[in-house]
Amino acid sequence: MGFSIKPMTLCADLFDPTENDSVEGLRPNAHGPSLVTFGPDRVLEFCKNNDLQLIIRAHECVMDGFERFAHGHLITLFSATNYCGTANNAGVILVLGRDLIVIPKLRHPLPPLGSLAGSPERLVEDTWMQDLNAQRPPTPTRGCPPPSIDHGSLSWI
Repeated sequence: MGFSIKPMTLCADLFDPTENDSVEGLRPNAHGPSLVTFGPDRVLEFCKNNDLQLIIRAHECVMDGFERFAHGHLITLFSATNYCGTANNAGVILVLGRDLIVIPKLRHPLPPLGSLAGSPERLVEDTWMQDLNAQRPPTPTRGCPPPSIDHGSLSWI
């Protein structure tokens, strides 16, 4: 038994699901003028018309890293934890198993460095990535490198 994945791109910035499965149809979106929210009825109709079982969407921060909508036919996922340093949200990746079984793998945000409690070993464990990044050279900007970069270096290529 096989399945196929149909990648589709919609103008995701214009559409969001309604606040819950009981709000149907199209409605104005609180995120701005000319934006709309869609109800579960629209998701089910779209799936039926396009022979789809599941829609996976992203680019909307959800607190648990993922949310199911339209009786599980639409999943919103968000992989960044603690979005913009203020949301304290979990992040997720989805693993698709056999027969389209969706398994979320959650990543919870780390506490801020100033609030870490416990032993010095815990502090070292939680700051290793920051130490590694401090040792890396800066990422060159797109286009021509700054004049200080050696033309024989890999940054110039």
